[in-house]
Amino acid sequence: MRARRNLVTAAGVVAATALLLAGCAQDPDDGPKAGSPSGGSGQTTLTVGVFGAFGLQEAGLYDEYMAQNPGIRIEQTSIERNENYYPQLLTHLGSGSGLADVQAVEVNNIAEITATQAGKLLDLGKVAGVDKASYLPWKWAQGTTKGGATVGLGTDIGPQGICYRKDLFAAAGLPTDREAVGALWDGDWNKYLETGRAYKAKAGDGKAFVDSASGVMAAVTASSAQRFYDERGEVVYKTNPAVRGAFDLAASFAGDGLSAKLQQFTPTWDQGFANGTFATISCPAWMLGYIQDKAGPAGKDKWDVARAPKPSNWGGSFLVVPKAGKHTEEAAKLAAWLTAPAQQAKLFEKRGSFPSASAAYGLPAVAGAQHAYFGGAPIGEIFARAAEGVPVTVIGPKDLVIAQNLADIGMLQVDQKGRSAQEGWDAAVKAIDNALDR
Repeated sequence: MRARRNLVTAAGVVAATALLLAGCAQDPDDGPKAGSPSGGSGQTTLTVGVFGAFGLQEAGLYDEYMAQNPGIRIEQTSIERNENYYPQLLTHLGSGSGLADVQAVEVNNIAEITATQAGKLLDLGKVAGVDKASYLPWKWAQGTTKGGATVGLGTDIGPQGICYRKDLFAAAGLPTDREAVGALWDGDWNKYLETGRAYKAKAGDGKAFVDSASGVMAAVTASSAQRFYDERGEVVYKTNPAVRGAFDLAASFAGDGLSAKLQQFTPTWDQGFANGTFATISCPAWMLGYIQDKAGPAGKDKWDVARAPKPSNWGGSFLVVPKAGKHTEEAAKLAAWLTAPAQQAKLFEKRGSFPSASAAYGLPAVAGAQHAYFGGAPIGEIFARAAEGVPVTVIGPKDLVIAQNLADIGMLQVDQKGRSAQEGWDAAVKAIDNALDR
C-alpha cells in the first residue's frame, strides 16, 4: 500500500483511495479524537510517529484502544512523505532522542532497520499476545533480524492480482469471467505475454494490453524469491536471471506493441484509467480504490480482478518500538494490539489496508469482502490467496534505488523511446552503479 514511487508515499495512496471497498464500514463518526485532551490526570501518553495518512487513527483504532485502556492516551504525529520521515527516524535513532514511543517503518526501509538499527529496538516477538503463527511467514521474516529478533510487526501488505477491463476483453474475443481470465495465464508470466498478443490480434490499435512495461517488470520481479540481493546481503541483480528475465519479458510487451507506454502515478496514467487506454494492470489490493477514483462512475462493472500468473507483493509497513522511548512496555503492548489479526481486519474494512496477519483472513471482514465496483469481486478471497503464495524474499537496504532505476531509467527508455532491451538494461545498470557508488 505504501509504494507510490517518487511522487507520493503509498500511505498517501491510502488517503487517495480511502473509498475503495464497497460495503465497507464508514469512517468513525466525529467525536473525541486520538490525542485530544479528554484524558484526566494519571494517564500515560503514548506517542506514535507515522508517515502520510497511515490509517490507524483514521480507522478509529486509537480511540478503541483508549476506550479499552482508560489509563492510556495516544497522540500521533505524521510527516506526509516517507522520504522526509525516514531520514528523521534514522537521525533520532542515532541520537536516542526525539523518538515516538511507536514508529512506523515502510517496507522498503525495513531491511536497513533490521540490519543496522535492531539494537535500538525492542524484540516485539517476545511481547505477550504476539503469535508468529498468526502472520504470513514472509512478512514476519522481513521484520526479523538474522539473529532472530523480530523488531518490526507487520501492519499491511500489497498482494497483487491482475485488474482487467471486461469490455475490452470481450471485444477481443477473450473470456471475461474472472476465473477463466486467471486461467489464461495461471502459473506463468509468459502466458500473460501470450494473452497480450492474442488480445492485440483482435483488439487492433488504440487499446493497449497493459499500462506500462515497467509495471509488468515490477510484478514479475516481485514474484521471485531472490531479486536484488542474496542471503549474504550482496547486490546480485546484475547476475540474477530472475531480474534480467523480468526485464527482458517486460521489454517484449513494449517491443510487441502491447504497452500504452505510460509512466505510473503521472497525470497521463491517471487519464488512461478514465479513457480505457489499456485492458490490464498488475494491481495490489490498495490499487482498487485508486482505479475506482480515476476511472470514475463510467468504469463501474467494466473493471474486474483476477489472480495474477504468480503471487507477488507491492507495498506494506511495520511498527517498531525504540528502546529510547519513554514508555517502552506500554508502547510494545500498543504495537502488538494494533497489528493483531482483529485490528488488521478492521483496518482492511475501513481503510482497505490488506492484512499481513494471515489469521485475519478467516474473519468476516476479510473473508466476505467484495468490491461492487469490480463486479462484486471477492477481493478478500482473491488477495488472501495471493498473499499466502508470496515467496519469502530477501530485501536489501537499497532495493528501492535499484527498482526505481530499472523502471525509470532502463525500462522507460525501452517503453517510450524504443530503445532495445540491452540498451535499456545498460542504462539502468550505469545509473544503479552510480547511485550505489560501485
